[in-house]
Amino acid sequence: MTRSSTRLLRGLALVHGDETPLYRQICEHMRATIRAGQLRPGDRVPSARDLAAQFGTARGTVDAAYAILAGEGYLISRGAAGTVVSTELDTRAVAGAASRQRPRSRVEPPRTLELLPLQLGLPALDAFPRKVWSRLVARHARAFASTDMAYPEPSGYVPLREAIAGYLATSRGVRCTAAQILITNGYQDALNLAATVLLRPGDKVWLEDPGYPPAAEALKAAGAALVPIRVDAEGLCVSEGVARARRARFAVVTPSHQSPLGVALSLPRRLALLSWASGAGAWIIEDDYDSEFRYVGRPLPALKSLDRDERVLYGGSFSKVLYPGLRLGYLVVPESLIDAFTRSIRLRYLGHATLEQRVVCDFMAAGHFARHLKRMRALYGARHRTLGDNLSQVLGDRITVELRPGGMHLIARLGRGLNDVELAKLAQAHGFAVYALSRHAMTHECGQGLLLGFTNVAESDARDICERLRLALGKRLNPR
Repeated sequence: MTRSSTRLLRGLALVHGDETPLYRQICEHMRATIRAGQLRPGDRVPSARDLAAQFGTARGTVDAAYAILAGEGYLISRGAAGTVVSTELDTRAVAGAASRQRPRSRVEPPRTLELLPLQLGLPALDAFPRKVWSRLVARHARAFASTDMAYPEPSGYVPLREAIAGYLATSRGVRCTAAQILITNGYQDALNLAATVLLRPGDKVWLEDPGYPPAAEALKAAGAALVPIRVDAEGLCVSEGVARARRARFAVVTPSHQSPLGVALSLPRRLALLSWASGAGAWIIEDDYDSEFRYVGRPLPALKSLDRDERVLYGGSFSKVLYPGLRLGYLVVPESLIDAFTRSIRLRYLGHATLEQRVVCDFMAAGHFARHLKRMRALYGARHRTLGDNLSQVLGDRITVELRPGGMHLIARLGRGLNDVELAKLAQAHGFAVYALSRHAMTHECGQGLLLGFTNVAESDARDICERLRLALGKRLNPR
């Protein structure tokens, strides 16, 4: 019979604002409890939700701590039966090892990234089909052959590229061949690849303003002269770009769901952008950011679907639709650029590991990918509404929540006198992954607001998270 450890953990109080992250504090306390023999093999530990409530922290913080302890062999998940201390753990040996003084090392242990509430850019990790994924991984691991140990195809696993071509044709209106698709290490790698092939030092590049800061950093490092172009309710102001830098080398845009404002590039602006690129001999890098997740109507067609003169390079990633640790993305290039990009890939690296590519290929071919996207759209739509409603109710009239028809984050616009940088820092100090909207602007002001991810906020947790955010912001949000 398993014992519950709730009583043994009641004495733990987390220190908010300490140099040691909250999840690390939980890890250290539970390790000490196990090493001391207070928690024995087979003892059941509290659920992540119960422990989060006890500690007054986010459930994701406890999940991160439990994941680390499970990876170290201290805990084992038994599904509906809960999580228990590993029965294969010899606590006496652990205690003895802990009591011996270890020599100091100058090499720091690897840091595990903490999953924080309201974090941007993370899909719903709690809803990922792990069983299906694990089964596919196991199948390919068992079928591992000597031929799989040779150098992979630099441009990517051909069946996966064919699967992506089929998916883009049906869901995004993008017609391309597998030869035009290059597998990358995510979108940022695709952008770096495009900069390597297309840019010369000093070339001008249009960037949305506000926009995605890592894109600006990558292009600046490549020697580009950045030209920030204002974004309004219809997306990138193409006429401003033409007036400021008609002969720019290329433009980087997020037309389906602009990052971070969430607006869509209007049809007249799309046509104007394509016309400019064709006339100027320029290129367009389309980051199809969050395009799969639209909660009103069908997903918008890609800009690439309107590209008759082959001026658009289309970038996509599996980070948001599957999980970011996969590190897989793709770039669709015009046929005229295939040789140049393939040559650059062979110089940069000799391809990516094929196991993950094979698994993703099977995941798509068997229909799991389409079903997963359908489930996530429904789930995110509910979480999107629930968090937005609770933010409005809890934080009062000092904020206005912008509920865009798509995407994976919300913008909480701030009332007069509030500073988003100050509030974001205050929220971060209390364990929230909240970011200031104004930090995304280069030269054009975009107002004061907080960027909040909703995809990992369960509907049942939304009220509690909003209440804790209100307490974290305290008098700064509601001065008296």
